[in-house]
Amino acid sequence: MTRKQKRLSIILGGLVFLGAATTLTFVALGQRTSYFYMPSDLSEGTVAPGQQIRLGGLVQDGTLVRGKGATVTFDVTDKKKAVKVTYTGILPDLFREGQGVVVEGSFGSGGTFVADSVLAKHDERYMPKAVADGLKAKGVWQAD
Repeated sequence: MTRKQKRLSIILGGLVFLGAATTLTFVALGQRTSYFYMPSDLSEGTVAPGQQIRLGGLVQDGTLVRGKGATVTFDVTDKKKAVKVTYTGILPDLFREGQGVVVEGSFGSGGTFVADSVLAKHDERYMPKAVADGLKAKGVWQAD
């Protein structure tokens, strides 16, 4: 084998390796993708029952109901349409009615969204409780 052929075989081997690594990465990411939907984006047949998705919007006022144990139900809305969500577990500290939320899970029987996890969102005015308490103690706190 000549020097030129050795160099060419090393380059081709490297390209095959990079191609295989890229293909495996995209396949792995494609299987793990969880799409983000708003309630008004969902219509008949958009999401298959049991398909893992993320649903985002606001917790609709007056819909938060605490059930047995750690089970809660609430509606997620985007002011156009609402989706009923059931979650069993501990809710984040920032979770409350009227607050932004992202829930991960799938649709169960009866069109109810069964959440595996709940992520509460906050706006840019968020301040940690310890900092807010410290400012209140010093008399510097300016409430909205």
